[in-house]
Amino acid sequence: MMALFRTTAATRTAHARTHWRQQPPARRRLVGAIALAWFAFGVFWWRLLPQPLFSTPQSYVLEARDGTLLSARIASDGQWRFPAAEHVPMKFRRALLTYEDKRFEQHRGVDPLALARAVKLDVSKGRVVSGGSTLTMQLAKLARASARDARPAAGNPGRSVREKLAEMLLAQRLELAYDKDQILALYASNAPFGGNVVGLEAASWRYFGRGPDELSWAEAATLAVLPNNPALVHVTRNRDRLRGKRDELLRRMGADGVLNAMDLDLALSEPLVAEPHDLPDLAPHLLETLRVQYPARHRLRSTLDARLQARVTEQTREHTALLARQQVNNAASIVIDNRTFEVLAYVGNGAVADARDARANAVDIIRRPRSTGSILKPFLYAAMLEDGALNPRMLVPDVPTHFEGFTPENFDRQYRGAVRADEALAHSLNIPAVRELQTYGVARFADLLRDAGMTTLSRPADDYGLTLVLGGAEGSLWDISAMYASLAGMARTTEAESAPRFRDLTVLAGQKSAPRGETPITPGSAWLTLDALLEVPRPGDEAAWRSFATSRRIAWKTGTSFGLRDGWAIGSTSHYTVGVWVGNASGEGRPGLTGSTMAAPLMFGLFNGLPESPWFDRPTYALRSIDTCIDDGYLRTADCDTERTWIPRNSHFDLLSPHNLRVHLDASGSFRVDSDCESPFAMQHATWFVLPPAQEYYYRRSHAEYRTLPNARPDCAGARDPGKNALALLYPDADARVLIPQELDGHRGRTVFEAVARRRDATIYWHLDGQYLGETHTFHQQSLDIEPGEHILTLVDDTGDRIARKFQVLATR
Repeated sequence: MMALFRTTAATRTAHARTHWRQQPPARRRLVGAIALAWFAFGVFWWRLLPQPLFSTPQSYVLEARDGTLLSARIASDGQWRFPAAEHVPMKFRRALLTYEDKRFEQHRGVDPLALARAVKLDVSKGRVVSGGSTLTMQLAKLARASARDARPAAGNPGRSVREKLAEMLLAQRLELAYDKDQILALYASNAPFGGNVVGLEAASWRYFGRGPDELSWAEAATLAVLPNNPALVHVTRNRDRLRGKRDELLRRMGADGVLNAMDLDLALSEPLVAEPHDLPDLAPHLLETLRVQYPARHRLRSTLDARLQARVTEQTREHTALLARQQVNNAASIVIDNRTFEVLAYVGNGAVADARDARANAVDIIRRPRSTGSILKPFLYAAMLEDGALNPRMLVPDVPTHFEGFTPENFDRQYRGAVRADEALAHSLNIPAVRELQTYGVARFADLLRDAGMTTLSRPADDYGLTLVLGGAEGSLWDISAMYASLAGMARTTEAESAPRFRDLTVLAGQKSAPRGETPITPGSAWLTLDALLEVPRPGDEAAWRSFATSRRIAWKTGTSFGLRDGWAIGSTSHYTVGVWVGNASGEGRPGLTGSTMAAPLMFGLFNGLPESPWFDRPTYALRSIDTCIDDGYLRTADCDTERTWIPRNSHFDLLSPHNLRVHLDASGSFRVDSDCESPFAMQHATWFVLPPAQEYYYRRSHAEYRTLPNARPDCAGARDPGKNALALLYPDADARVLIPQELDGHRGRTVFEAVARRRDATIYWHLDGQYLGETHTFHQQSLDIEPGEHILTLVDDTGDRIARKFQVLATR
């Protein structure tokens, strides 16, 4: 059967070829020409569709996570032309089809009945009154106009039969390329709506201050009649005519059953639009930043919460206005969801627009590098905990400290002698932090910060030195807030979840937060760090927060840069992180500009507007407890009272207490003795908390309970200080390099060396390179003029205790 079929088909083909060859040559040429013409017309018709359909510039639009308009920027040609929408709201669709093209759903681009009616009307009027154009034909006209705008030399051909035929051809081509919903959406997005407003969405926001999905029937009808004659919209002109057309359309919709009687009456009673509305501008700095990052994307859907963004914007601007009275003109704030690492609110600069300082107010400070102050200290603390070099209750030194070319000081210029590590962090003490950084290593800490997401550390670690933890580097509010959110995210991590990492923030809907590299910080050290930050003293009305059951538990930290140029406050709960920066975008410092006084009040105000969050559960799977001495937080010995202290599970903390010592006293308990001057049977034995002399000198000023070690009994000169040495040299440090500058009059200056003694009545004898310099009582300082070179300073007290220190004096030019 198949063979027979193939034979029959081949026979037919052969007969057709024979018949074609038998035709006269003229007829064959005519048929070929007609076929070629049809082919050429088909190609022309198929390629009639412009690519792209619209090439006109578009506005940049920033939306909230729910589609609410946050900010927009006018297109480069001065038109408000939003990117094409994907759908047309029902009310506008019904109004537009009733007014423009009732048979839109039935025809294929051209409506013969509408064309016949238009011809009849035009003939009866003696002029062109109606063109009979369908919505598809009107879309074709708009597309051709857009193509001509892209080619200015093409000119405007005006209205003609030729143009109408071209629109009809293009309309049918459009019907093949797009479905009805797409055609309607394209028309609504590109139709003119008066003035410099193009498209339904821009018109809805410009004339009614809300999106097209929220329009009333009267507002939808008003916009439906505009593309036919966009000059109708004017604050003072043509208002009666516009109202007449709107009301006529509403009555037609009522007659067609689109509107019931009540809806029709309500729509007819609505007033017309008056003044055009300013478009929302709740996130201008974020829009400008995203425009630079994504120049080809004109509609940007963000993760921002519209209501929260409006509230945070208002609070930030109000706070900035208050700060401006003190000549602090800029502030920025960010709110992050710690569960998803999405940005919920973003105020890049809270300054109100001011032509006098427009450039500074236009800066998106959230993304700009600023001096960090002390805001990085928690990450060093967490790393030290994980490393086993610290535990929260361990005493750390807070005494005058000198490094080569660098002498750190606490913000209050005070010394505490020794302070618990968690308290040193909570009170943001600089000296303990610098000493910890020296132990941990600058390069190692810089690597940790880079891995955590601090993108601004572009220089070698040695360039930052020990100032890295005090503001010697610059960071952005974006990066550092993300790091705090990650710390909170780590503290929330359960045992069943994957290993925690620092994460990047996301501000565009649909994007996922990306994890960064490995980190030495675990949920255990993250939780301990946040627990310490819970104790940071709060300012103003927040100071007594523990007295109120409704107060929020917030782990927070401030930072203040050198010269009072930048104030930071960043806080976290289990669900949210809020970051605030205040200062002048120009970099000018101002008296009183600190993170605690100027940034923290705004941060707490923003937290008060967020839903409450439970405090972090203790991640016991990531922690272990150790027995430590109550006095100093080191591992217990037989000579101290103990308590349980939490440390990270993988911490190798192994430091035994050096401060709880066994001492031998005489029968009265007033003097120290030894076996050379007292019978062991007459001795008392006691445990004594003894700090090194330098720490003790400052510690006892604020700790009245501290008991100074008893003196040796006069006849027991051999009873040595169990604290190893009764003297301490505060300056210079071992192997220090000392530069003694010249005075203004050209003479060589002097440097002040300082020492402390455990005994308040001690006399210290000073020697330089074996030469006696003099003695001091009570306050042990010597002002010396020393020649360049290496020297040895030796101190001896009146009981024979001694200390020697080698140092070098540098030559001055």
